[in-house]
Amino acid sequence: MKSVLLAKVDRRDVFRAAAAGAAIAAGGTIADPAGAARPTGSADKRRARYQGNTPEVQNYYRVNRYPAWQEK
Repeated sequence: MKSVLLAKVDRRDVFRAAAAGAAIAAGGTIADPAGAARPTGSADKRRARYQGNTPEVQNYYRVNRYPAWQEK
């Protein structure tokens, strides 16, 4: 004989389980000290980040250059 268990699951129980799972997942990512961002000082905020002579920037401007104007 097969015994079939019919468990009644309320909608609130489903939402509680989903909320608990989300809280556990979020807590694991927040509590990870290895992935924490390092504090930035005022000198780090003011340093120049754009470097126009890098190969990536030069390639971007080479590829996206407008063709020369030709009069007809």
